[in-house]
Amino acid sequence: MRNWQTIENTAFDLIVIGGGSNGAGVARDAALRGLKTLLIDKDDFGSGTTGWSSRLIHGGLRYLEYFEFNLVRESLREREVLLRVAPHLVRPLQMSIPVYASGSRAFWEIQAGMLLYDVLSFDKSLPNHRILPLQKCLQLFRHLNPKGLKGAAQYFDAQVVHAERLCLELVLSAQVAGATALNYAKVSQLQVEGDRVQGITVEDLISETSHTVQLSPQAVVINTAGPWVDQVLQGIQSSTLKQDRKIGGTKGSHIIVDPFPGAPDAALYAEAAVDNRPFFILPWANQYLIGTTDIRYGDDLDRVKASDDEIDYLLNETNRVIPCAQLSRADIRFTYAGVRPLPYSKGKKTSSITRSHVLYDHGKDGITNLISLIGGKLTTYRQVAEEMVDAVLKKQGRALIPCATKQELFPGAIALDDTLIETMISKYQALVSREAIFHLFSIYGSFAVKILALVDETPELAEPITPSLLDIKAQVVYAVQVEQAYTLVDICVRRTILAMQTNYGFDVLPSVTAILKQYCNWSDADCDRQVQNYHRFMEANSLPDFMMAQTTAPVS
Repeated sequence: MRNWQTIENTAFDLIVIGGGSNGAGVARDAALRGLKTLLIDKDDFGSGTTGWSSRLIHGGLRYLEYFEFNLVRESLREREVLLRVAPHLVRPLQMSIPVYASGSRAFWEIQAGMLLYDVLSFDKSLPNHRILPLQKCLQLFRHLNPKGLKGAAQYFDAQVVHAERLCLELVLSAQVAGATALNYAKVSQLQVEGDRVQGITVEDLISETSHTVQLSPQAVVINTAGPWVDQVLQGIQSSTLKQDRKIGGTKGSHIIVDPFPGAPDAALYAEAAVDNRPFFILPWANQYLIGTTDIRYGDDLDRVKASDDEIDYLLNETNRVIPCAQLSRADIRFTYAGVRPLPYSKGKKTSSITRSHVLYDHGKDGITNLISLIGGKLTTYRQVAEEMVDAVLKKQGRALIPCATKQELFPGAIALDDTLIETMISKYQALVSREAIFHLFSIYGSFAVKILALVDETPELAEPITPSLLDIKAQVVYAVQVEQAYTLVDICVRRTILAMQTNYGFDVLPSVTAILKQYCNWSDADCDRQVQNYHRFMEANSLPDFMMAQTTAPVS
């Protein structure tokens, strides 16, 4: 349990508000540099933009179109860092771009972009691009729509299948380095006296109690709340603070489907015919992730859902590129949408809004110890964190402490050819299938050893959660005991991806709640309340409206 007495009596050097990849990255970097750090999030870690992203670690090829060469170079450099320090989470992904005569970009423009992409990633460990003339393209991609096809370009980026777990490992690493990290802790007020934030009022949503965190004389507050940056600032009572809008978020929606006729073995990066916007068809967790859209969003940030129109857009464009797919609404297995925390840009085309980040120092507004992050991408979270902690040290008048995160491995880092996996398979295969053990390592990295240790203590935890998947019961117990999972949404959406693979998670709720009752001391009342909350969450964020209209009873 949280020890609020200790927290309230601790002189923190740094308070980080927002536990997505950027906030967790700042907390980790700061803790590794010796700063006493507190990370707080009003929801679960990675539950916002990070968890609802396209799950790519990429250089941003399309940013070249807007001459954001520095951003592309930064992204490509950070991609390489992540491939090295988090090999269990971040993996190379081959991308293929089919080029059509009707597209908005000529073949020579695509070729030029590929050459520039290679130049900007001169220090990469991945192969350079290659161009496929028409005949070779048709040979390799036999299900592509041939009408107007001119060829294709192929290159490599990277994918993080479990983006929310990348965020969680940043949190766990920060805690090992000495940081305190709280999910379900909502900042309701920043108390300003003179030119400084002197205290923070925090509502503990688990214990339903209110607490005040006092700040030391040199403490700095970092606002990395993503789309909620403006909401955090609204909790400041100050006549000097400019309450002008900082974030102009755009919604990106995705659909998940099972393998379909003509589904590509590698990722496709296509251009939509309707609006010329690029979208991805990505192999993902034995399914396909298709997205994304880019629509201005100004509604409730806690209830963001892919609309029926967006779903149909993604289905239609996929069917146009791969005619034999014939995907329909009936093929949808899950949908989700997130909001990109882009700088507010009134009237600007959404795709042209910069993806670069800005460290907004509120010293210009009369508050000298507050910095807000505007923008920021999953790929570049580490660079953002380094810049932010450098800025904090400067504000505090400290000597610059070197950043270690370019070399520091993630706590679960392990190569998937490591002999430890072979050893664990040999040790546990009588209880857990070889496939399930490898599955654990592909998700948890070296932390899989701790999950398997639970099986030593309680052999029945080796049983599958559901016969159709490789996940085992020990994962549920581990999520609650070690990974600060408090809700069924935490367990089924972010600690695992059961929700995306089992009818929005509804099919496994009886099994999961039975585990929680038997091994985690959840009462019947706890489970009943959590099941109701889970249904409400899915209805608000993932169940398509067309499905909601088809039934008046809860999906089960």
